[in-house]
Amino acid sequence: MDGTAHTAVITVVGRDRIGIIADVTRLLADANVNIRDISQTLMQDTFTMIMLVDYSRMAMDIKELADRMEAAGREMGLSILVRHSDVFRAMHRI
Repeated sequence: MDGTAHTAVITVVGRDRIGIIADVTRLLADANVNIRDISQTLMQDTFTMIMLVDYSRMAMDIKELADRMEAAGREMGLSILVRHSDVFRAMHRI
């Protein structure tokens, strides 16, 4: 195993406001997801964040996490997408 079996990439995009990082990372902590790497920036007034996470200790499957994060994002006025890291690796093999 190459260590990517339980890794995902999470993207967050939306209008900048105070507390986005705190709100999103709290949801991940509550799901027992560990953030391995994080990058965030502002593009004018648009907040963008990309995280590489380890969900190996999570009690739910990645589909449920993705659904929960997407729904929470809608409530917060954000687009939150969760994708298994293998999706990105496969894109680079084509």
